[in-house]
Amino acid sequence: MLDYGLVRLSQMIYDYCGLNYKDRLPSLKEKISKRVSELGLTYDNYCLYIHRNPTEWDVVVEILTINETYFYREENQLVECCTTILPELKKIIRNRPLRIWSAACSTGEEPYTLAMLIYETGLFPPGTIEIIGTDINKKVIQKAEQGWYPLTSFAFRRIPENLLKKYFDIENGGYQVKSFIKKMVRFQELNLLNDNKMGQLGEVDIIFCRNVLIYFDQETIKKVIRGLHRNLAKGGYLFLGHAESITDLNLGFQKVDAARTFYYRKEPDQDETVRCISS
Repeated sequence: MLDYGLVRLSQMIYDYCGLNYKDRLPSLKEKISKRVSELGLTYDNYCLYIHRNPTEWDVVVEILTINETYFYREENQLVECCTTILPELKKIIRNRPLRIWSAACSTGEEPYTLAMLIYETGLFPPGTIEIIGTDINKKVIQKAEQGWYPLTSFAFRRIPENLLKKYFDIENGGYQVKSFIKKMVRFQELNLLNDNKMGQLGEVDIIFCRNVLIYFDQETIKKVIRGLHRNLAKGGYLFLGHAESITDLNLGFQKVDAARTFYYRKEPDQDETVRCISS
């Protein structure tokens, strides 16, 4: 028998963060049932509970989001960024820091990887670069800010040994990101569907938003990409996961095909077009 409280909850989740369980109610029930039982509520009453206690969204997000990631992920994109894009931006950017946004950064492995690799290039020394890591899950953001990872963590399965030795200290049975790398990165909680917070983030030169769109339907993908487009500087770059494509969406990005990967560049003359499409 269909539980209309569960249906209502799936719509609330979709509206809040774009995760689409409307056609996957058994999966949603499997994930959320323990929390609902702990509170002694029906699904319908749980919806009311969330309305009255908005901080419960933090619990819902923690239950539903997947936070598996690792250092040095998708090496070909990282190499392309450091060898092609950064030298180009070095010639263009004057009198301000280079700004890079790692969206849905989970526990921080991606933004810290970027900080290490950019430091390796010598193009943008500390103080001339700002890397922002964001995630909707507040708990993983807190872990990212600590920059500490257990020695046995799978997060290190791809990182080159020289980077591990150079940019981490062994502390308290784990690897601690060195302080000068941590200072290159700042973290904050951010919902990619929250236009106000997206706007407050400010203009950035490069966005990494990898393996995020695969959890959204087409309409949510368009909304997220429009938000990323607004935050990118003219001619800025967007990296998505290798299984994600926005080529056919006509949202102001031009695909760039490199030797071993692809990414997107914001078309400088498309801002007005995208605003019209969005309205």
